[in-house]
Amino acid sequence: MNAVSFSLVLAGVLLNAAAQLLLKAGTNAVGRFEFHLDNLVPVGLKLALEPHILGGMACYAVSLVVWIMALSRVPVSIAYPMLSIGYVVNAFVAWQWFGEALAAQKMLGIGFIVLGVFLVARS
Repeated sequence: MNAVSFSLVLAGVLLNAAAQLLLKAGTNAVGRFEFHLDNLVPVGLKLALEPHILGGMACYAVSLVVWIMALSRVPVSIAYPMLSIGYVVNAFVAWQWFGEALAAQKMLGIGFIVLGVFLVARS
């Protein structure tokens, strides 16, 4: 995989990870909610107008375009496993920003993910 291809794959993965983190920040800002017919419109508007959620949706849109560009250059059997890098990024950022747990078992799983991505990238 050349530098341009790798950059596209990595940009797509990071944009996707950013989208997830922004969506989580948006739901944190809105707070816990239940969807019912009587609150569908107010909750829907609250979610649709939350800046973090809008940012997450924008990241998803851009990541889709970048990912399509990456797939035009890299075999899907190599590109798709690279999405696992997003799990690693999200775990550490969620730990820092949202105070989510990062226990030893989770760290071990992240280590396996990193090893797997490394092995796939070398193939």
